[in-house]
Amino acid sequence: MTPLVEGMMKGTAAMQDDRLVRECLSGSEEAWSLLIEKYKALIYSIPVKCGLPAHEAADVFQVTCMELLVRLPELREPQALPKWLIQVAYHQCYVWKRRSQRLVSSDSQDDVPEPEVPAIAETLMQQVHEEQMLRDAIATLTPQCRRLVDLLFFETPPRPYREVAGELGLAAGSIGFIRQKCIERLRRKLDELGFD
Repeated sequence: MTPLVEGMMKGTAAMQDDRLVRECLSGSEEAWSLLIEKYKALIYSIPVKCGLPAHEAADVFQVTCMELLVRLPELREPQALPKWLIQVAYHQCYVWKRRSQRLVSSDSQDDVPEPEVPAIAETLMQQVHEEQMLRDAIATLTPQCRRLVDLLFFETPPRPYREVAGELGLAAGSIGFIRQKCIERLRRKLDELGFD
């Protein structure tokens, strides 16, 4: 494990972002990879929530990452990075939707006015921000806890304890206790991050 990765695992999300941004600006490819890895789910969740098809969501993701690469030196507060990424991705979704509407409607109507960019819905911003806080908190758990949380809460359909225990190499009777400990750690981390 490199010193940068070790530092990222120990710090808070804000400290991690501050260090990642500094390292990215100094030309570290590893820092850039870690930054994209950290925020890829956040960025991609915006076009999905906006109802774009998968190929357009991937394009929004790429454009947002390119915008990040170009505009990162202008970022004054690394703690604002998640919110900035949400806004850029949301704006790109709007651009894609407007472009597709223009392709459909321009042949039939000549005098269609350009729609204004809508303000980002506060509920969408809050939801996406909370999802990112949850991802950040889960990333701080031990590998065993992260895997347990994935298996119990993020798979559809949910797996029975017996299967989870088998995959983790644990006794089936210990899953409930370990689950509780992992959830307690996750709650503490979410409290530290200010999750309501």
